[in-house]
Amino acid sequence: MIIITQEFHPIRGGIATVAEEMARAAAKLGHSVEVWAQRTAAVPPKTWPFSVRRLPVDSGHGPINRLRLAVELIRRRRRLNEAVVYLVEPGPMMAWMLLPSFCGLNPPRLVLTFHGSEILRFHTNPLLRLLTRRLVGKASHIGTLARYTRQLLVERFPAAETKILLTPGALRTDFTAGPRATPKNRSDKLVVLTVGRLHPRKGQLLTLQALQALPAALRERVEYRLVGPAVSAPYERALHAAAAQPGLTVRFLGNLPDDQLATVYDEADVFALTSIDHGNSVEGFGLVYLEASARGLPVIAHRVGGVPEAVDEGRTGLLVTPCEPAALTKAFRTLLEDSDLRHRMGEAGPDWARRHTWTRAAELLFNDEPPAGLTS
Repeated sequence: MIIITQEFHPIRGGIATVAEEMARAAAKLGHSVEVWAQRTAAVPPKTWPFSVRRLPVDSGHGPINRLRLAVELIRRRRRLNEAVVYLVEPGPMMAWMLLPSFCGLNPPRLVLTFHGSEILRFHTNPLLRLLTRRLVGKASHIGTLARYTRQLLVERFPAAETKILLTPGALRTDFTAGPRATPKNRSDKLVVLTVGRLHPRKGQLLTLQALQALPAALRERVEYRLVGPAVSAPYERALHAAAAQPGLTVRFLGNLPDDQLATVYDEADVFALTSIDHGNSVEGFGLVYLEASARGLPVIAHRVGGVPEAVDEGRTGLLVTPCEPAALTKAFRTLLEDSDLRHRMGEAGPDWARRHTWTRAAELLFNDEPPAGLTS
């Protein structure tokens, strides 16, 4: 089996997690697995139960990079024609779409995973829409992490319907999800935590504004902490400008390594990631919600995309309709003022987060049998 991705270690994020964990799970099931991934200047040491081949492409989805990857696929077509090929994200899909039918690339099985945003992008562009239909036609199995994504795919590309299997996301293998520790030197503040890249779609500014709208007495007891890399300079500036307003303590912790996140989670009282639809970019699922629940944190999120499948509304967190700032502030006030509710939702989180496994997802997606449609 060959898994092709332009988002792999040391890149972090949802797609990189899916690529690595599906490779682990496939190897655990007895498959001989190679991951073909983007080149990188320096790779921190890591041991996997599969081999990794670095290709002469980076993580960008620009036309030149796509062409380079397509050329690599043609060069290595003999190897690909002997393997199950798994395109785990949109970069390799777009490169595969460039391949002419006469290039001699015809693996015995082609497997795809769609995440959400790429479905909208592919469908909006007339040429990509045509090429995606052809790609879907060649696939034997198609995975989606959420029913939302499945529905999105079926609506835009109906031919995919009989090939789709629901393969929900799960916790990372190396994610520490033990009992919550009591950190030393914990702040007396009620800590609201967001983990995610600083980007308009992730909605940190909406969380910040909702917290600033809390009653003064409660707001003074709250500290908002943001973890994640800045990927949009204008958005970062807007966040810092909003954070500079008096009345709410805000801390930007930067892009922390995974081994420091456990402490950050343990110091928090509430996890918030109020994602929104942003152009053709949507929240297809959200593995970080599972990580927060696994660490025993109640969650506040927007009811968008596949988020309701990652947050058990009323049990592990509160979901709010987007573009209703007063409702978002009310949700924060509810959780911040009710320690018993925070405790109950936090207690329910670990079992909820562990209900799915990557091994089960791999069993479904790499099964030799034709898909039987949606699998719950």
